[in-house]
Amino acid sequence: MRLVAIIQARMGSTRLPGKVLAEIEGTPMLEHVVERVRHIAGVNEVVVATTTSPRDEPIVKSCDSMGVPVFRGSENDVLDRYWRACQTFAADAVVRITSDCPLIDPGESSRVVDVFLDQTPDLAANDIIPSYPNGLGTEVMTAAALETAWRESEQPFERQHVAPYIYQHPERFRLVNVAAPSDYSHLRWTVDTQQDLDFVRAVYARLGGNGMFDWHAVLDLLAREPALLELNGDIREKALEEC
Repeated sequence: MRLVAIIQARMGSTRLPGKVLAEIEGTPMLEHVVERVRHIAGVNEVVVATTTSPRDEPIVKSCDSMGVPVFRGSENDVLDRYWRACQTFAADAVVRITSDCPLIDPGESSRVVDVFLDQTPDLAANDIIPSYPNGLGTEVMTAAALETAWRESEQPFERQHVAPYIYQHPERFRLVNVAAPSDYSHLRWTVDTQQDLDFVRAVYARLGGNGMFDWHAVLDLLAREPALLELNGDIREKALEEC
């Protein structure tokens, strides 16, 4: 099975424009994400899916410097962008990662891939029932499931968030949730606002190194310095319908 990790990225962001190339310890956030995704076991290729908008040219240049292939598609119809990238790179299954998750853990993402390959569902994910910190989300879905969602999704939020149609039809798709050992879903490790970026920068500044620390290292850091949680503790997660 050919497994392609597709990282969605664009410069446009409602709350923090240009966040994907914001620097963390001197390195663009997207580069941190790409490097972590490259360490997910079982992935045959890593692709960045951006848009045809001229304002996303800096993403293309950044990817060129990293040696990562780029697919360019619709700016707002992310589902269409994913499906066409899936076709272009001949994927049998897609690992979906978002570019605003610079703390994504390759080990935990590999665990989702392992479950997908072992149990062969239509989709395996570690956030169907939230238990991991927000920012470790990993979805692995078959090309067939992705195509069905692409053909049949009609609501704007279904097109923007790629997999809601699959989640909303468990009678048609077999879903497998991969759970954390305890409930950490109250923790916010994604980057959607300046406060989120401040939090992630603080984590990298303390854990540093080559940036490949795992999520347990972040948990240990927060246990030692709980005040870090105050940096973005009041940020509200947008609902799926808030496209």
